[in-house]
Amino acid sequence: MRLVQTLRSLHGNKVAAAIEELHRAENDLAGDLLSLADQNKTDHEVFHVARDIAGWSQVHVRRLAEVGHDYGLDLDPEPEEESAVLARLKQKGAEVVGRLHEPGLLLLADLRHLHRTAAGVSLDWEVLAQTAQAMKDERLLAVAEDCHPQTLRQMRWANAKVKETAAQVMVTG
Repeated sequence: MRLVQTLRSLHGNKVAAAIEELHRAENDLAGDLLSLADQNKTDHEVFHVARDIAGWSQVHVRRLAEVGHDYGLDLDPEPEEESAVLARLKQKGAEVVGRLHEPGLLLLADLRHLHRTAAGVSLDWEVLAQTAQAMKDERLLAVAEDCHPQTLRQMRWANAKVKETAAQVMVTG
């Protein structure tokens, strides 16, 4: 136990920075999923699945805030509020509509962005898990092992939707 405390103090700033970045990235992923759902209310699968899996990232934000205390962090345990997400959505929508006029292309662009975001979050979980394992921080490792599989599922869902949407939009659009 003393070794774990020593390692935490020696490497705490790096680990704290990684936790803080992952907290921000999970918040962004939750926001992107909620935005996607809000923009696609008529596509019931996208609307409901995106909202459901956004909840996973919101739980991850809370869990990271909890474990962050071990590294001297005071992270907000509450995910970004939906009103803030909707404000970002309106701004993004105004920017994107100026570039693309086809709704299918907008959905495809959003799904591609979502997949890239989830892939980045997945890599961050991998780094955190490897770090926790090397430092023998069982609590941090447990959080990473609980949360990372859900992020992988988010990424796989986005990938499947990209494949489905690309075929529909690019060939029939």
